[in-house]
Amino acid sequence: MADGTPRTLAADAYVYGYPLVCDLSMVGTFHVSGLGAIGPGPFNTFGHADELATPASHFVSVNNDTVYSAAQLDLSGGPLLLHVPDTAGAYYVLQFIDAWTNNFAYIGRRSTGTGEQTWLITPPHWHGTPPAGVGVITAPTTVATVAARFACDGPADLPRVAALQRKLTLAPLEPGGILAGIPEPDPDVPEELRLLEQLRVWAAAFPPAEADLAHQQRFAPIGLLDDGRSPYRDGPAEWVGMLVAGLADGKERVEAATRPAEGRPAGEWNVNLHLFDYNLDHLGPGTRDEPRFRIADRRAAYLTRAVAARMGLWGNHAYEAVYGNTYDDAEGRPLTGAHAYTLRFDELPPVDGFWSVTMYGVPEYYLVENPADRYSIGDRTPGLVYAPDGSLTLVIQRERPADPANWLPAPEGAFRPMIRLYEPGAAVLDGTYRIPPIRPK
Repeated sequence: MADGTPRTLAADAYVYGYPLVCDLSMVGTFHVSGLGAIGPGPFNTFGHADELATPASHFVSVNNDTVYSAAQLDLSGGPLLLHVPDTAGAYYVLQFIDAWTNNFAYIGRRSTGTGEQTWLITPPHWHGTPPAGVGVITAPTTVATVAARFACDGPADLPRVAALQRKLTLAPLEPGGILAGIPEPDPDVPEELRLLEQLRVWAAAFPPAEADLAHQQRFAPIGLLDDGRSPYRDGPAEWVGMLVAGLADGKERVEAATRPAEGRPAGEWNVNLHLFDYNLDHLGPGTRDEPRFRIADRRAAYLTRAVAARMGLWGNHAYEAVYGNTYDDAEGRPLTGAHAYTLRFDELPPVDGFWSVTMYGVPEYYLVENPADRYSIGDRTPGLVYAPDGSLTLVIQRERPADPANWLPAPEGAFRPMIRLYEPGAAVLDGTYRIPPIRPK
């Protein structure tokens, strides 16, 4: 028997299935219009941005540290050979994400080094023989995403990055495979039930981890396991009403979980070290299969996964990169360009890669135009001035200071800075390193 009413089950189904729907919708968008500075392209081909992000990028919380490349994979036609160039020690990461948004592998400086590499990416349950000396990455679903980030030290460094991007390639192990793509949901399902229809069709095409199947079985009474004709085309009005109400309940549950916890100390940065720890089943090369990076409660992991898809689709595990943001100063007042601030690091962020602070306007979270054309500042920024004791004080304000070396320009109105720590050190991951609050001048 089902453990809930249609409304309850629809709410749970929203939390469970939102990441799959969000991911595959983004994959479809990628094919039509691209992503940020990356133009549209077919499956199994890398697309590349050719510039660092600017205010014209109009992508939420886009980073200004790396140049992106991305490929949408369809492994239904067979395995793919991936060639990765030698980056000569420079930071990069290739992040592998399945259709349910699980980060299932990483290639890059932290995980596999910066030398030239070749890997075979295989579909689930493939039993062939890989070429000699080639590592294997097994994708949990036949459709997956590879998100690549190459560190770039400003516009003058773009030619070096572009040369690396051109050498990042995919090729079929055996040419001629026919790609299945992403099946189309029934177009006659009303918009208010479209998410359930997408989930019904896509969960069948891209099955979850075996351990999730029992949970998914709970949704049979609301039609999510139905084959063939969609049950959502012309269901009874009362039943449809309960499903719609349940989807709204599930959405609010996810939205509520994205909000900062009440009672946080004034000015504290919102850092979630475990937002991407919901992958419990497919931990391939470059992942860390440790209890502290695995959410013990599987049902709790479903909500965390939905929050991650809502807040930061295709974000990294914390051991690859840590993200923090804040809206308030050390006195608990909202950050605004009407005031000037300092951010003093008595102890610099402990990272094996690099760190940066990027400025975003509110509420869009886009980069904001400024006369200095500086959208982020960090340990790679030329000309930073450190104090004799090694500390570093950044100046955050709208007006250009007398000495702009350590200046991060702020917009006229409200803003939200984000700090990124690439290859964070142990003190970051265990929570002993605390990011200092932003203080009014």
